[in-house]
Amino acid sequence: MDTFSASAATALQLIASGDPGLWAIVLRSLAVSASACLLASGLGLLFGAWLAVARFAGRGALLTLLNTLLAVPSVVVGLVVYLLLSRSGPLGFLGWLFSFEAMVLAQTLLVLPLVTALTRQVVEDAERSHGEQLRSLGAGTVLRSLLLAWDERYALLMVLITAFGRAISEVGAVMIVGGNIEGFTRVMTTAIALETAKGDLPLALGLGLVLLAVVLLLNALVALLRRWRERADGTGLPLVLT
Repeated sequence: MDTFSASAATALQLIASGDPGLWAIVLRSLAVSASACLLASGLGLLFGAWLAVARFAGRGALLTLLNTLLAVPSVVVGLVVYLLLSRSGPLGFLGWLFSFEAMVLAQTLLVLPLVTALTRQVVEDAERSHGEQLRSLGAGTVLRSLLLAWDERYALLMVLITAFGRAISEVGAVMIVGGNIEGFTRVMTTAIALETAKGDLPLALGLGLVLLAVVLLLNALVALLRRWRERADGTGLPLVLT
């Protein structure tokens, strides 16, 4: 039996048998990414929706900066968070370096621009279609942003799923600020890199298969939400105004 077949068979056995080491890493990965997306969505949805309808001096420059942040590599985000949390850094007093909290912070900063930018685009597209109607009814900037965001809730759910997929599949930031400590800060992506380097291919492949399954599930949810959105589009914005 070749190496790939043997590794795959052992990986499937680890998954099916509920190997404690493997599933502890999986659950930690899900917890880190879910916490980061929860924090990023709370800020990104509100700011992105407001930014879509607000008009002010410097808005173009802010949008350019936001779009630039989308392209920042995860290792750069990890480096910035590392410097902030290091003993001599401004947040060193928190003692978060090489901890669960440090990984959550790094992933939050990584996906926050994504949530904000995509939310802004979704709500701004809705503003072009329904903004005049809302303004004629006397809705101000904040109310318009909230109503438009609610009307585009299916699209925004897809934004959050996309952000979760981005968070759980990244490796650079969490490796830098988490340290890849076994039993504490080791997540799927960092464990795959480490176990592959060590030659423990079954565990690495098992984690890879679970990560692939998670990504597949996320894409299935996006497709399902897209169908729901297409069905809801026929009712349109008046639903939130009645």
